[in-house]
Amino acid sequence: MLEFKHVTKRYSGGKPAVNDLNLKIEKGEFVCFIGPSGCGKTTTMKMVNRLIDVTEGSILIDGKDITKQDPVKLRRSIGYVIQHIGLMPHMTIKENIVLVGTLLKWPQEKKDKRAKELIQLVNLPEDYLDKYPHELSGGQQQRIGVLRALAANPPLILMDEPFGALDPITRDALQEEFKKLQKELDKTIVFVTHDMDEALKLADKIVIMRAGEIVQADTPDEILRNPANEFVEEFLGKDRLIQGRPDVTTVGQIMSESTVTIETTETLKIAISKMRDKRVDSLLVVDSSNVLKGYIDVEMINLNYKKVSYVYEVMDSEVLAVSKESLLRDTVHKMLRRGAKYVPVIDESHRIAGIVTRATLADLVYDTIWGDGLEIEEPVVSKA
Repeated sequence: MLEFKHVTKRYSGGKPAVNDLNLKIEKGEFVCFIGPSGCGKTTTMKMVNRLIDVTEGSILIDGKDITKQDPVKLRRSIGYVIQHIGLMPHMTIKENIVLVGTLLKWPQEKKDKRAKELIQLVNLPEDYLDKYPHELSGGQQQRIGVLRALAANPPLILMDEPFGALDPITRDALQEEFKKLQKELDKTIVFVTHDMDEALKLADKIVIMRAGEIVQADTPDEILRNPANEFVEEFLGKDRLIQGRPDVTTVGQIMSESTVTIETTETLKIAISKMRDKRVDSLLVVDSSNVLKGYIDVEMINLNYKKVSYVYEVMDSEVLAVSKESLLRDTVHKMLRRGAKYVPVIDESHRIAGIVTRATLADLVYDTIWGDGLEIEEPVVSKA
């Protein structure tokens, strides 16, 4: 799909910004470029759509040398998402989404249809198409930036630190959303980031660069298990290196299928009774099909018991949830960052599949450090 052959970028009178880079990226692969400032990761990405020209070597897309193509047509065939979004403030959301389609002279009917299709992918209401960028939150605007890159259905998308300016919770949500979207649409992604946690979460392959050269390019787990050298170890951070239980990597491997739920239409009185019987202080709220809708806890009930009667009237619909395939290390970071006691696990239809609790994580850490305890010597009790 995308191949770098002995690619070098040299500015006049200086050392190469990128030096003899060789890399092959397969169709549908999500590749993250990461490294310290000035390592050449952004330069590498910008050479793909000819925002920066190659000095030596060649870049091929589907076997075709990009220097043999018209740069304007090339850029229109590649999606591009940047950190500061770059939406046109005087255009509606619909006009922003189909901007490339307008440049390609699509008929209005095609543009309208494509905008409606895309807005559904990121769970935003269709009436948002008539709004303007300033009427949307930062996270919503970034979603529109991603949709604009998808509008012309390009096989290749370049993303330059697209979530870097967002708050951690919005960033988490967008990362989850985009990774799911990428799998569904089978797009090839070249993603530049300075955040190792983000790279570990999103990438099929991570390319670590230093001084314009590739130090290591491999899967996240392989890099964590077998860092190429001391630089990679230090860049990863000792706390990220896989130790103890490298076989446990996903939420599905440790989750419990035993969950305590209550339906949205039940009364607060029944919710209190269920909490007392199950010895818990919160419940996951579901609909009649076991689809996760939110959660309710003792404090919510206490504050509203005399005002309302039903669970749906007081529940909080903003609940952190993960899939069975979610990486355990990423889920742990989320739980710690938000101070969450547990995180529900959902399937593709958003139905409850299980739960991961802090107690489960504590058991895992215990097993990792002490195992079954057989190798631990019994303390010697002095008889003196």
